[in-house]
Amino acid sequence: MDRTAELDASVPGRSAAALARLLHRDCTRLLELYKERESFLSHHVPEGERLVTLALCPEALTTAEQVGHVRSALRRCKELLECLITREVEEMGKELEGEYESLRMTVKDRLGHFVHSTGALLENGEDGCPPSPNFECAEGQDEVEGSGSFAAKLWTYRVLLELIHWTDSACQTLHLFHTEKQGQQQLL
Repeated sequence: MDRTAELDASVPGRSAAALARLLHRDCTRLLELYKERESFLSHHVPEGERLVTLALCPEALTTAEQVGHVRSALRRCKELLECLITREVEEMGKELEGEYESLRMTVKDRLGHFVHSTGALLENGEDGCPPSPNFECAEGQDEVEGSGSFAAKLWTYRVLLELIHWTDSACQTLHLFHTEKQGQQQLL
């Protein structure tokens, strides 16, 4: 393989890793903006299990399978974010146009792009684990419905924490994936 072909083959991996870093930064900023808006949350740490959990396969995962695992988790995070957006718009009666709302939509769009681009990285459609069941917004809203606005705000906070957790995991996994692919190409 010539040097140009090596570089071309590594571009999608670098691009996905860069997108994961950008998403992580944006998600961290989104949480900061949310805490500014809901200042009482800055002193509260939400309790409970992770909102996004995926069953790990019993055998050790390859790096490509780990990418598929993170991809599945971020696909679920995107679904949660879409539910969050729908709920917030319904609560307000209209879409607001502040920095938080703008960044929230940017994160949603970038998550969609990330899910698509990481899918292209995986050979043979490897997904790391069996596909998760279809997600219904009602599943994520069970603890919020009828519990008042405080519960809704805590649920939003938890969704944002999930986004930060899984985008950080994506950064680490894609860095490893890119490093391994680069090492394999150098061996050729």
